[in-house]
Amino acid sequence: MRRRLLQWLAAGVMCAGGPGSVAGQVPDTLPRDTVVFQMRELRIEAMRPIASVSGASAVRLSLQSPRVAAVPLLEEALREIPFVQVRENSRGEAQLTLRGTESRQLAVLVDGVPLTLGWDARTDLSLIPIDAAREIELFRGISSVLHGPNVLGGVVSIEIGHGSVDPARRLNGAQGGVDATGAMFGGVRLGRTWSSGDGGLSVQAGGAWRSRDGVPLPGGVAQPAGADPHRRLNSDLDHASAFFTGRYESEAGGWVSMSTFGYRAAKGVPPELHVRSPRRWRIPDTKRFVGTVSAGTAWGRTPLGTGDFEVSIGVDAGDAQIDEFDTLAYEEIVGQEFAEDRTLTLRALSDHELGAGVLRSALTWAETRHVERLVPGDRSVFRQRLLSLGGEAEFPLAGLGGGFWSGVRISLGASFDRGSTPETGGRQAREAIDDWGARIGGSAQVGRRVRLHMGASRRVRFPSLRELYSGALGRFVPNPGLAPEALRALESGVTGTIDAFGAEVEAQAVLFLQSFSNAIVRTGLGDGRFRRENRRRVDAGGLELLADARWGGLSLGGDLTWQDVNVTDERSPGLSPRPEYQPAIAGGVHVEGLLPGGLRARAAAEMVGRQFCVDPDLGRDVALDPTTRLNVVVSREFDIGGPMGTLQTSLSLDNLADAAVFDQCGLPRPGRLLRLQFRLF
Repeated sequence: MRRRLLQWLAAGVMCAGGPGSVAGQVPDTLPRDTVVFQMRELRIEAMRPIASVSGASAVRLSLQSPRVAAVPLLEEALREIPFVQVRENSRGEAQLTLRGTESRQLAVLVDGVPLTLGWDARTDLSLIPIDAAREIELFRGISSVLHGPNVLGGVVSIEIGHGSVDPARRLNGAQGGVDATGAMFGGVRLGRTWSSGDGGLSVQAGGAWRSRDGVPLPGGVAQPAGADPHRRLNSDLDHASAFFTGRYESEAGGWVSMSTFGYRAAKGVPPELHVRSPRRWRIPDTKRFVGTVSAGTAWGRTPLGTGDFEVSIGVDAGDAQIDEFDTLAYEEIVGQEFAEDRTLTLRALSDHELGAGVLRSALTWAETRHVERLVPGDRSVFRQRLLSLGGEAEFPLAGLGGGFWSGVRISLGASFDRGSTPETGGRQAREAIDDWGARIGGSAQVGRRVRLHMGASRRVRFPSLRELYSGALGRFVPNPGLAPEALRALESGVTGTIDAFGAEVEAQAVLFLQSFSNAIVRTGLGDGRFRRENRRRVDAGGLELLADARWGGLSLGGDLTWQDVNVTDERSPGLSPRPEYQPAIAGGVHVEGLLPGGLRARAAAEMVGRQFCVDPDLGRDVALDPTTRLNVVVSREFDIGGPMGTLQTSLSLDNLADAAVFDQCGLPRPGRLLRLQFRLF
């Protein structure tokens, strides 16, 4: 069977599972928008970097790792991945930043369906359930031109319905737990596989719930008078989710798959503690449904030679209500916003052999419809359409390699992108905009244990409907003339394994350079209102290091990011404002080992250097001091047999020192928290 190995899109893939468990296993089938090779199956334990021809870097996280909360939301899982910063903003949304880019320049895909092509070109990571996924992957830097429109600085890829029918895969499982605040969470999944020859049918379904009254307030942080001194104000959450996946494979190799998930939630929006007039919001109801249906052919003869073909349809639909209150007592509602969103995505992908190489192509079309109703106010309807046509060719370089050098390969890609807004809520229309993207990458094996890679790319992002037309309750003046943002990136790295100090050390080093132009920023108009404009250029360069060393049952590892991010106002070249929330140094270190009684312990430190934010009350930059957050987890696994053969229990203590660590100015992360949880799988 042809093994499609997604790691080859990544310059490094880290599997963050426990040393005694399988952190990641290569699936049989993966999306065609990747650079792939035929390889034997790999069983990867702990962390292992792998190089690729694409020039991109990636990190893979196993959701069965004890370090990840049971029934996690996407925010909780991404906070366990190195090199990225996840932060809560003033709207109560968890967002991702990476290498000088911001949340709207990063894409989140579930089985290829984008969750970030909606009204605001981003999604709230604190509400996305990943109950059905076994792992998630973060591709940073130079992403494939086949991922679709508006993919610039990176991709979070979650797969729940892809992967071949595997009779040996455990589909049944349960997980849950409780923490010291009284929060409870749990979930269950059930499935079955019927196999026949080389084909078969596999189905799985499940659901989960999460409920908390609030997160703990860290030491030394003061809240408004009358608030609970131990819990973060307005930080409660009630969340329920469900999913279903199914996949059929014929003996001839054709296949059909379906995956769906949805949630319903109510949450508070913690107010900023450093401003005089913070948001006083609650979200009493928000719902979302995401579904995709895909079908593909077997690898065989086509009009162009030998290849295969895949098509998919995705739907992302939801609605939300926001209540605004007069005071932080959250008693009297003074304003409301109701929103309905729907995004329809169509994708067609194909692979074709080109002698010793392969040609891959992808067509992605997406339409977003947003209905907004304000109380008091009017009802408005908006619509945006995006199109991306991309192709990539990957091939060996004849005449190069051999001896000490081997496996020299090149990847070339280009895309055509278009954005239009056929409905604008009665506001000024705009013409359709065309732009382009491109990528080149290469890799080479040096000896038996080292691989080099390099890549460069240009990608664009069209402004979202919100950036173009939102008035934000009278706070913004729409600007339908916004131009696309453009990112030019260069990356080079080395991945290898060495023997040192009696241990096998796997390590990766990546140098990156990025130039981000036409950045959309908000500018003041002098009358209390704002307007979004293409004003800034962001240049970022840096070094990412990742290493893991193992001595039997003991492992020691860490990651480090050094970056220099510079912001220039393109209309005022002499003005260079500080980049917000872009620390020069960030990283972490962990040690993990066996204890008596079959226990396994892990201690980790997360460090973030000095960073800056803009204080709207002071009208200037404010520094956030360097912070360190310590986490400890002790776990044990039991072989219990039956349909759920393994029981994993863990006791974790997050933020051991109860440190005040701020996601953003005035928005602290939770304080010390004790959590007990279990997993059956």
